[in-house]
Amino acid sequence: MARLPLIDPETTSGDIRASFDRMPVKLNIFRMMAHAEANMIPAMRLGNSILHKQKLSAVNRELLILQAAQLEGGAYEWRQHVPIALGVGCAQGQIDAVERADYDSAALSEAERALLNFGREVVENVRVADATFAAMRRHFSEQEIVESIVALGFYMMMARLTEATETDLDPAAGMKVYDGGKKPGG
Repeated sequence: MARLPLIDPETTSGDIRASFDRMPVKLNIFRMMAHAEANMIPAMRLGNSILHKQKLSAVNRELLILQAAQLEGGAYEWRQHVPIALGVGCAQGQIDAVERADYDSAALSEAERALLNFGREVVENVRVADATFAAMRRHFSEQEIVESIVALGFYMMMARLTEATETDLDPAAGMKVYDGGKKPGG
């Protein structure tokens, strides 16, 4: 059971209520985040921009999100993003490699290996070794490198939110929530 009560979307008002009204599924993570009224809408906009507006490919983004969840022990994000990863084109072998932290797996391309080694260093060390950064630059643009860091940081925050508050796991909403974010204002 969550350490804080989940906000009931029906009792909210203003921009937060409008945000809940647009959601195809009112996930517990959003109901927990609603405690931080001033932060909820900006955080959701950032999350939506990560999911739908980055140059970084959907497969690479989902590999990083799953990696952040795996490294941070973020059970909530792992549950929600495995179906999204599959839905955007990740293979089960890639997901399994991330789950095992096997970044040398044959299921991963050379670029994906560079991405995940980079991601691991960002999460675990903050600073990234020169060789790791150079490998990342061989495969990704400057924009994609910065987007990778932003995606990792956001999902590290979300893992901390759900784990510190022991937010109850929802059933995986998968592509329903992902596709809902593509809508104007979503």
